[in-house]
Amino acid sequence: MSNLWFNVYMMSNPYYLIGTIFVFIAAIIAIYAQVKVKSTYARYKKVHNRRGMTGAQVAREILDANGMSNVPVNRVSGELTDHFNPGNMTINLSSDIYGGTSIAAMAVAAHECGHAIQHHTGYKPIRFRNAIVPIANVGNYVGWFAFFAGLILGYTKLAWFGFILMCGILVFQIVTLPVEIDASKRGLAILSSQYLAPDEYRGAKKMLQAAALTYVAAVLQVLASMLRLALVLIGNSRDN
Repeated sequence: MSNLWFNVYMMSNPYYLIGTIFVFIAAIIAIYAQVKVKSTYARYKKVHNRRGMTGAQVAREILDANGMSNVPVNRVSGELTDHFNPGNMTINLSSDIYGGTSIAAMAVAAHECGHAIQHHTGYKPIRFRNAIVPIANVGNYVGWFAFFAGLILGYTKLAWFGFILMCGILVFQIVTLPVEIDASKRGLAILSSQYLAPDEYRGAKKMLQAAALTYVAAVLQVLASMLRLALVLIGNSRDN
């Protein structure tokens, strides 16, 4: 069942319209977060670090120093597509980060290494997040089906069951936030002690704080969407 059909179907429900206001506000925050991270990145990718080290070199040193010499550092296409892949244990840096000598390159590379260190040390929140990924994905698909079926057939309990299943995505987003913040803290601590002068550190911190805002926005977006669905169900329960 398409999202278009769902929106048309729900437009007559006042509770849905109220929930849409929250979704709209969350979307505005998300847009602001994206603009913020891109503008901050554009600023600090032009500021070269005094040591002249590339993101790839910084990542390699951090990994080796933390007993992860077997973790490769790869170059990937795109902008700000940097990530740590726990499946094959690789650090993947976009071209500007991989070969760039900017403060932004150092900050992003150190952040991804922070994730690698989390895995290496058995950081519990990231283990929990990885464990719930398949459950959240399956729950989301099954939940949508149950939610729609419950609304169409008039089975409110079935719709609530679907709603609960979909909440797994919200749990995943909530858990992701502290995981990302912790990775930034680990990376910044390493940069502060070994790589960056105080004025350079401030730039790296601003870069990662802007990136963290996107994860906050993601939580708010999912929360707003779930609130809208809950309001729909509450409205249906009162009507019945």
